[in-house]
Order: sequence, then C-alpha cells, then structure tokens
Amino acid sequence: MHKPRKSSGRMASKGFPNPIDVHVGQRIRQRRTLLGMSQERLAEAIGLSFQQLQKYEHGGNRVGSSRLFDLARVLDVPISYFFDEMGAGVADKSPSRLIGVPVSKMRAPSFEPDPLAKRETLELVRAYYRIANPRVRKRMFELTKAIAKTAG
Repeated sequence: MHKPRKSSGRMASKGFPNPIDVHVGQRIRQRRTLLGMSQERLAEAIGLSFQQLQKYEHGGNRVGSSRLFDLARVLDVPISYFFDEMGAGVADKSPSRLIGVPVSKMRAPSFEPDPLAKRETLELVRAYYRIANPRVRKRMFELTKAIAKTAG
C-alpha cells in the first residue's frame, strides 16, 4: 500500500519560501556585498545568470549543495558560513521539522540579529578599508572607538 507523500517543507505552496532558504540567500548577499562584488560578477563566476542569483539571494529558489559549494569557494567562506547566525525560529522551519520529524532537544541559544548583516555596517567596513594610509585608518579606528565609548 502506498502512503501519501508528505510535504517537503518547501512552503512554496503557501506562497512564500522556506525561512532557511531566505537566510542562506541573505548570507550570500551579505558576503557578496562585503567583498564589493556585483550580482553579475558573482553569477558569472559560478555559471549563472544574475537573475538566478537574485532568486537565490531572496530565497525564492533553493541553493543546491553543489552550487553552495561553488558559492563558498568563490566567496572564500566555509559552507557553514551560510548557516551561521541562524536563529532557532528559522531552524525550526527545516523540512524535517515541518513534517514532524523529532529532533534533539538541544538548541542553540537565541541571539540578537547580527549587526554585521546590516548594509550600513558592510558599507562602513568597505569604506574603512579603502583608506590607503594605515596610520589614517588606525586613527579613524581609534576615533570611532572613542565616540562609541562616550555615546554608550
């Protein structure tokens, strides 16, 4: 007797992508932006159209394991990078959890969203490293720390 197939956990039938796919896409975009790489350049490096890369970055399309391997290599990060900073609420949306497969009761602690994921932070870091003179860069670093200390 054939059992009916359970949902894959994709959530596309409900009109939105799986939150894990969205998280992976955000991490791709974050790293690409930090490196100052355009969507076109990254897409070309892994043999895709920039439209397909956009779908990955928005979580509309899942990134397969072989493609994730290519992305990690081009973006110079370990595969685990794409899953770092994932909150427990997102992790609970894995396909196995959505179909009711029990998982270990051990959970990663919940953290506030990563400030490095903000575009403002990425632009600040990129601008900082565009300062060619190491002494000026170091003085900017010290100035920023001093301002933060008095503001806090």
